[in-house]
Amino acid sequence: MEAETLIDIQNLGHRYKTHQALGGVTFAVQRQSIHGFVGPNGAGKTTTLKVLATLLKPQSGKVSVFGHDIVADRKAVRRRIGFMPDHFSMYRQMTVFEYLDFFGAAYGIGLGERDKIIGDVLALTDMAGRKDELINGLSRGMQQRVSLARVLVHDPDLLLLDEPASGLDPRARIELMEILEELRRLGKTIFISSHILSELATLCDHVTILDRGEVKYTGTMRGLVATSDGLTATYQLTLAAEHPPTSDALARLPGVSRVTAPLPNEARYSLTFDRAQLSPNAILRTVLEAGGEVVSFTEDVKQLNQAFMDLTEPGVRT
Repeated sequence: MEAETLIDIQNLGHRYKTHQALGGVTFAVQRQSIHGFVGPNGAGKTTTLKVLATLLKPQSGKVSVFGHDIVADRKAVRRRIGFMPDHFSMYRQMTVFEYLDFFGAAYGIGLGERDKIIGDVLALTDMAGRKDELINGLSRGMQQRVSLARVLVHDPDLLLLDEPASGLDPRARIELMEILEELRRLGKTIFISSHILSELATLCDHVTILDRGEVKYTGTMRGLVATSDGLTATYQLTLAAEHPPTSDALARLPGVSRVTAPLPNEARYSLTFDRAQLSPNAILRTVLEAGGEVVSFTEDVKQLNQAFMDLTEPGVRT
């Protein structure tokens, strides 16, 4: 069954005085996907997000969300989206609970229902134990969680997140990505911007790359690497334990050009192969038939970074 299009952007254009932020941007986002929106600083990502959030009226082109035109049906769109900007303002002298309660009331949620909803979003973002603490005393990572909880209070179907991992330490980034994965499992669609492709590589199923206000690529993560590197793919494979026959079995597969065997007492491989002759599923099947227990099997992030560099132009953005 064909995936349902939730966001449809056609020839979106926007200019700030003499600077063209967007020049005919066209792409789509499918329902219940995690769609990465990636580009260098100044590429036009935040302008696009503000248009989708109905905070900025497009100067040209057509944008629809849930089938509603974002200009003609602005209120219908706003009821179903949650927008988390990059530089968010917070009422820092409020406690976490007071902050969420304020926004719940602003959305017209009744008192009894509000308490339950706030409890649920605090549990989801792992902030229940901090609900009575002042926001001003929380770390950047904890404040990001509160901001995400605020976005979830009215139970939106679509989350628009502008650089949500900006300024977070590695652990906080990983924990945030785990929360986003859980939200997708709960049926949410997530549109997340970043200027770092590798940050989203294992999270997103689709990606759109924007540079100087133009779409350079839109499609699957797998397709991105194929666009940059022909049909050659490199994957990292980790097994629970080393099985001596595995290296030989992988090397004999048609299309495999390189297998880097693990060091003694390790079970990590790097495989390079031709997509036209071999699929990742065939590799996994071979490993399982050889008695291997797969821990992880992921595309090499280095290839994604190279794809990003190939598609974007060097230089400072204005």
